[in-house]
Amino acid sequence: MPGHDSGPLLDALAAAAEDQIVFDLPGIEERYDTLCRELPGVAVRFAMKACPVDEVLARLARRGSGVDAAGPKEVEQALAAGVPIGRMHYGNTIKSDRNIVDAFRLGIRDFATDSLEDVRAIAEHAPGSRVFCRLATTGEGALWGLSNKYGCSPDDALTILGAARDLGLTPAGLSVHVGSQQMTADAWHGAFDRIADVLAALAGRGISLDHVNLGGGLPALGYRDKHGRPLDPPLDKIFAVIREGMARLAAIPGHRLGFVIEPGRYLTADHGAIRAHVSRLSARRTPDGERQYWLYLSCGKFNGLYEMDQLQYRMVFPTHRDAESVPAVIAGPTCDSDDAYSHEDGLVPVPRELASGDPVWVLSCGAYATSYMTRGFNGFSPLPYTWIDGEAA
Repeated sequence: MPGHDSGPLLDALAAAAEDQIVFDLPGIEERYDTLCRELPGVAVRFAMKACPVDEVLARLARRGSGVDAAGPKEVEQALAAGVPIGRMHYGNTIKSDRNIVDAFRLGIRDFATDSLEDVRAIAEHAPGSRVFCRLATTGEGALWGLSNKYGCSPDDALTILGAARDLGLTPAGLSVHVGSQQMTADAWHGAFDRIADVLAALAGRGISLDHVNLGGGLPALGYRDKHGRPLDPPLDKIFAVIREGMARLAAIPGHRLGFVIEPGRYLTADHGAIRAHVSRLSARRTPDGERQYWLYLSCGKFNGLYEMDQLQYRMVFPTHRDAESVPAVIAGPTCDSDDAYSHEDGLVPVPRELASGDPVWVLSCGAYATSYMTRGFNGFSPLPYTWIDGEAA
């Protein structure tokens, strides 16, 4: 299995007597180092929304990473964790005037945009700043496509960056996002085609950019889809396509391009896990008379496993290894019907003899576990977190 199944993380789960999230900081560092080897020279801006944990931010900052911040509060947290302001940008295209003012006051000088209205607001409230324009993508091939809320057409991008120049801003770059947990290399091919066309058109208008932001989308390795099938992203091919695409863009005349990338789940998902416990394993008859098992865990959609609509998190039952199993629907503890895997597609083999209180280890959930957690829905408190320290090998 991938690195999330490493001994130190499992040892930490075994040692935990209470429910908690455990982050493997050396494992996250190793994944960062791998990314830097695969994409040499690319500036990494960690998408901190995936894991807004101070210890993770600090460790990545020491490694040389910056931050993709979605708002002033994230900028403040990253600064407090030791991320230099020069290695941050405001990557959210959606922001109020007040958001822009606050980010500018904190020192942010690079802003994402995708509309004329936003560019005008940046010019008014963050004068002289740099902007990079986000191009829309289809999101095809990703578990979460992100294709509607963000990004503009190539024609709009030309208009927006031209307006930025006229308003005294620096039109600095283009960005894309191919969708979160992107499972294909073809998505990157399409993104590079679109960027290349816009770069050529911008050069024809006398606008020279200094970077392309390749966004997020790099996949985690330890996921299963909602049917329980292991996801096997072609990561080597994805990296090869990105390297080829960068070389292609760098050869387009009229620009002197550097490159930025915004990994989130790629860095953290496989190096975080939850120690939970069994609330109850029960069996009930469905309306058509079929016997159905339900395994209720102490955590679910609202306190650690928000992405259970698209994923089956891999689980280990340490006190019932190699035991006889039954197919069960996995659900969280809250009184909410959304707090469960799909009843039709999401049956998971679980030990028949599970009892209330038995420990359960939920693997590859280091991304979005803390950030999507409610403050106490239904009275179920957010999970505390801890971490494995030490230096990466």
